Amino acid sequence: MRVLAVIITLFAALPLGQCSSGPAAPWCAHYSTGLNDCSFYSFQQCTAALSGAGGICSPNSFRRRYQRDS
Repeated sequence: MRVLAVIITLFAALPLGQCSSGPAAPWCAHYSTGLNDCSFYSFQQCTAALSGAGGICSPNSFRRRYQRDS
């Protein structure tokens, strides 16, 4: 009986662990150190993040893969 209660509790808690993520950001910063950060919603945000660090900004190639059809 305890095993059943534990199983039910675990299955009830599963939806709490899922987080909803928004659409992928359209711009990626590729730092000269080799790190990539694809969390920018404008080209200006991306270039500001690279200021002084070096690197380039490019469109996020994974964005279309994660966009939902409206």
